Amino acid sequence: MNALALLRRFWPALIVLALGLWAARLDHLRADYRQTLTNERAAWSATIASAEQSRLSIEARNARQLAAAAERYAASLADRQPIILRSRDTVTRYAQTDAGRALCLAADRVRGAAADRAALFAEPANPSEGGQRAVPPGSPDNPS
Repeated sequence: MNALALLRRFWPALIVLALGLWAARLDHLRADYRQTLTNERAAWSATIASAEQSRLSIEARNARQLAAAAERYAASLADRQPIILRSRDTVTRYAQTDAGRALCLAADRVRGAAADRAALFAEPANPSEGGQRAVPPGSPDNPS
């Protein structure tokens, strides 16, 4: 039997063999695709977990910054609160502290401030020149 006779006799087996090889190749491609998909999903999950961790750390940092800013703001508001002194003893005790010595004026400095104020805002001694005469006719202030 020669090769041509064998081919005529077993040609359906060749078709089945070709289909089997094609099915094996498709199975190999499908397994490779599934492995690639699994690897990508694992990488994506790791990326999402990393991003979530990063987001949580950023939110925690922002919360700490907001709390610190609120504390600083409250401290600055407390520093700006006026000191209301209601009695002479309170003033005397406050003036004896370091902060009171810096803020409270001594009696001679208070008198000096009053004299400076009187000098700055005193009434003028002499009226300005020309204040006694009438406005000449034809001037912008007296159009007649």
